[in-house]
Amino acid sequence: MEYTLINMEVQSAIATITFNRPDKRNAMSDDMRSEFIHALEHVSADKGIRALVITGAGKGFCAGGDIAGMEKRMSAPTGEIAFNGWHRQQRVHHTQTLLHTMPKPTIAAINGAASGLGADTALACDFLIGSEYANFSWSYINRGIIPDGGGMYFLPRRVGLSMAKQLIFTGRRIDVNEALSLGIVDRKTTGAELLSDAQAWALELSKGSATALALSKSILNQTYEMSASQVFAQGSQAQGICYTSAEHRSAVLDFLANNSKKG
Repeated sequence: MEYTLINMEVQSAIATITFNRPDKRNAMSDDMRSEFIHALEHVSADKGIRALVITGAGKGFCAGGDIAGMEKRMSAPTGEIAFNGWHRQQRVHHTQTLLHTMPKPTIAAINGAASGLGADTALACDFLIGSEYANFSWSYINRGIIPDGGGMYFLPRRVGLSMAKQLIFTGRRIDVNEALSLGIVDRKTTGAELLSDAQAWALELSKGSATALALSKSILNQTYEMSASQVFAQGSQAQGICYTSAEHRSAVLDFLANNSKKG
């Protein structure tokens, strides 16, 4: 697939997806979402890619949903609005699920405004790093809608329920320093070093066994919803898979060989 509304490149086994509608502050149109879905599926399936970084072109990360698309949906015949909206939601949720369940480390490199769906997309990643220009707003309330990109799931897990309600009920914008203090952003860097720092961090996170990493992430993503016994059960199954992996065998044999040389 040829990408026009996003860019994707791979260097040192790290994929970088850049939202590429800078004149629209990288607002997510239906066509852009289709490209994003295709890119996420490619990154997930490609064993040569170890981690993913997402960022935005120009001065913004992602301004949220495309207003032109909202206008188009509102102009549909009354009897079709609800079903059209439901269909769109399926695409949104599919996109966010692909990102959230990516079996590799994911980092959002926030270069500017992350608003509405843009903020939710950042939170769907494992980690967030922001430049001094980064800011966040769950601005759905200003359009008379609710966070539909996972914000009501991800945000309370970052900041707690009460603060999540405050940010969602008011739609107020927070800068990178407040985001850092609240735990929304994990690291802060400069605009000039944002992408290189994010890619270096992605490389560091993805050095270990890809099998163990993917299985660990799958279980960790569910731990708030599971009991301890359920976590142990899933962990036992995952460990059984790890025991058969090439990475485990190689690591054990290397350890034994190195220790025999010391003896």
